[in-house]
Amino acid sequence: MTRRKFVPALAAGGSLLSSAQTKAPSIYEIRTIHLRNTADNQRARLTDFLQHAAAPAFARAGIAPCAYFASMIAEETPFVMTIATYASLAAMEQQRAKLSADAEYKKVLAAYNAQPGLNYERIDSMLGRAFAGFPEMIVPADTAGRSGRIFELRRYESNNATTLASKIKMFESGEIAIFQRLGMRPVFFAETIVGARMPNLVYMLSYDDLAAREKLWKAFGADPEWQKIRVIPGNTDAEIVSNISNSLLQPLPFSPVR
Repeated sequence: MTRRKFVPALAAGGSLLSSAQTKAPSIYEIRTIHLRNTADNQRARLTDFLQHAAAPAFARAGIAPCAYFASMIAEETPFVMTIATYASLAAMEQQRAKLSADAEYKKVLAAYNAQPGLNYERIDSMLGRAFAGFPEMIVPADTAGRSGRIFELRRYESNNATTLASKIKMFESGEIAIFQRLGMRPVFFAETIVGARMPNLVYMLSYDDLAAREKLWKAFGADPEWQKIRVIPGNTDAEIVSNISNSLLQPLPFSPVR
């Protein structure tokens, strides 16, 4: 599995790193696999399949980095979320074709689908294009001996494509830098290009635990640099954000992002 290095923190309110701007933005495929608490034990079935069949097959197809989470506090729980990274839409098509041709994977998939009962209820899928200033997913390197951090996936809906572009610019020109400076550990940022509730963007942060999350968001809300940015004409929530939703997630034991 390819590991991406942490992006150095940007100076608060400063410009984007030139090195980030030279990299092509990744494509993220985010799947939400909805489950039901039944005698079929859907979560155990799915987790076993992802760990021992899907994740190795994705690696053989060159799809990386990937991440795997279970819902913790979120709407429509329980669910498992998977995130697959591709260098481009063309790479996604090529690697998906390679995955479909993987004889070992097809055999295990057929056996998984032949089990009695239901393996899951339904799957929602979306595609996102990484922000130009944050073009890659960050895979933490300090995972040895950890039970797993808490991850938060946030979605910001906007009125139209113009206001969404303004919110993305706001992130790239200072907001992401504040997250990094405060230790909120960004994982990825992306504009949704296929999916529900468009136009919107999604991003992920991580924390040591729920108490750390609460402390960090309080620090963010009180940060002087954030207080300046959020009131600039054209940056206020009333102008560029129509709805915010979030999910708190726990990494599955085999997830590289944990």
